[in-house]
Amino acid sequence: MWLRAWNFFDRWLFGPHSLSPRPSGVALRILRYPYAILRDLSEGQLNLRAMGLVYATFLAIVPALAFAFAVLKGFGAHRDLEPIVYEFFRPIGDAATQITARVMQFADNVSTGIVGSVGFALLLWTLVGTIKKVEDSFNFVWHVEQPRSFARRIAEYMTLLIVGPLLLVAFLGLAHRAMRSESWQVITQLPLLSRAVHFTTGLEPYVMVTAIFTFVYMLVPNTRVRWQSALIGGIAGGVLWAAVGTLFTAFVVYSSRLTIVYAGLAIIVATLLWTYFGWLILLIGAQISFYVQNPEYLRIGMRELRLSSVEVERVSLKVMYLVGRSHAAGNTTWTVSSLASELGLPGIAVAQLVATLEGARLLLATDDERLLPGRDIGHIRLQDILDTARNQKMGHAPARDVSLPPVDRLTRAIDEAWRDCCKDQTLGELVAEGETDNLQRTAKGEQSTARGA
Repeated sequence: MWLRAWNFFDRWLFGPHSLSPRPSGVALRILRYPYAILRDLSEGQLNLRAMGLVYATFLAIVPALAFAFAVLKGFGAHRDLEPIVYEFFRPIGDAATQITARVMQFADNVSTGIVGSVGFALLLWTLVGTIKKVEDSFNFVWHVEQPRSFARRIAEYMTLLIVGPLLLVAFLGLAHRAMRSESWQVITQLPLLSRAVHFTTGLEPYVMVTAIFTFVYMLVPNTRVRWQSALIGGIAGGVLWAAVGTLFTAFVVYSSRLTIVYAGLAIIVATLLWTYFGWLILLIGAQISFYVQNPEYLRIGMRELRLSSVEVERVSLKVMYLVGRSHAAGNTTWTVSSLASELGLPGIAVAQLVATLEGARLLLATDDERLLPGRDIGHIRLQDILDTARNQKMGHAPARDVSLPPVDRLTRAIDEAWRDCCKDQTLGELVAEGETDNLQRTAKGEQSTARGA
């Protein structure tokens, strides 16, 4: 039943009518986004990721705040984190104040050195591991298979942990300073503008959530995220946060059965539920930003994408050619994302091929994810590239080698034919051939221009 319903919506939203420039066609193209999100939620992958991050959150929230305390104490601004923590737990209701006070007390104890250096190191290790889990979840949403290298991970995580709290507190400080200024006080005395001021003040928490979401969407995935896509995902996440938070607060206030059944554990249950919803909202916003930047995935969703054997061979040759040509010209501009964009393929398909070519030492990835030839392109044979592409590991035990003479003769003839075609030609020769073709096309273009003149 559900499969039929999804198939119906798929044909309706991606059919010929959706390509029309009329308002109905535009509406269908817009409806693709909520359809894709609901379809992904029904498949359960986002839900499982959010559940896993709930556990990671409760392990890391104290060391995260403790680290932020240690950074902000030098500026005397460590208590400014309390409103931010309270804003996270606010949908829980009256218990938010109690939970915020307890979390701040734990973080203060850690930051003052009560746990000792070894304990603090373990907490820091837990924090870094949690950030990696968050990165893995965002990479999953963005179909990125290659995580950050260990060196990049440590450098960028430490930068985030140090600069993040400072920027957040600076943003709040500037906002509060502006609200206490004389010009702001004069504005609040005006009858008409005072209502607008109160409305704007009420929106401040949601603006902060949207800004944080946008910042996270831009920096956490190990790929280039355009700020427009991140902003749209951040706005969608902020709206969902406000709507779901309001509904959850009403549920906690009016659901007396929760307190009766769970007694003193009701606060913990409510906290777990809201943390789960918070992570799910964050991942939904990331999914929206991904679809905005990659609308070709709206129909595919999170289904595994597999290239045909012919596509694997052709794309492998094209990847090696582009990287080799760039290296020969003295540039190192290609990454998995830029190759996917150039070839018009999903990033995950290119990432799988790049990983295979790296395993064969035909490609080399730098710390900043730039791709280089694994060795001199004059010593990389085209046969090696095709051999690597044709013999990718399938993820299971190899099939039993059954001798069938007619089939064996045919496959040997095919292998001999393509090997004879490649002979001993190298990637360097292929790149040089391409440069010759470019020069000839340029010369022909100049000749035709001269004749036209």
